[in-house]
Amino acid sequence: MKPVSLLFVIGLGAAVVAAGCGKKTPQTIAPVANADSAAAAERARADSAAAAQAEADRRAREEAERVARQREADSLAALGRNTEAVRSTLASMIHFDYDKSNIRSDDAGTLDQKVAILQANPELRIRIGGHCDERGSDEYNLALGNRRAQAAKQYLVSHGIDGSRIETQSWGEERPLVDGHDETAWSQNRRDEFEIIGGGDNLHQP
Repeated sequence: MKPVSLLFVIGLGAAVVAAGCGKKTPQTIAPVANADSAAAAERARADSAAAAQAEADRRAREEAERVARQREADSLAALGRNTEAVRSTLASMIHFDYDKSNIRSDDAGTLDQKVAILQANPELRIRIGGHCDERGSDEYNLALGNRRAQAAKQYLVSHGIDGSRIETQSWGEERPLVDGHDETAWSQNRRDEFEIIGGGDNLHQP
């Protein structure tokens, strides 16, 4: 080989080697998180948590309101039942023997229940109506009915009830409870009836 050609080959090889050595290895650059995107994601998470909490609070309020309404309804229903029970007890009649106006021993307990109700409801006022069977004159039966109503009133007053809370009225034989002309009917018509004339709302059990 000629000297020139040899020099050329050597020079070319050196150039190739130099070119290879001078080439830099590319570096991997780690991506940098976008600050705005991170803040937006954080806000989204916070909004989602706040929305979930608000929904939980709303459901808790609705449940509390539902429970409160149910309790109120139950309370009103119980109050209504109590009021009806008191009214029923207060309306219980007492009866009398023929041509008598004294309180029978088996009716004293009925009057005692009325005493307890009147004591538990100080605003309550009642009217006692005295009734008779069909025997006897109208005038006599009106007087007898009055004595019967007064007898019940006196019993209540003697047990501590203010007499001003009790009115009396005689119906004589005008309002029979049972139609008939025998002792079965007469025994039921000889009676006192009791009605509320004031303070009868929301009655309390004794």
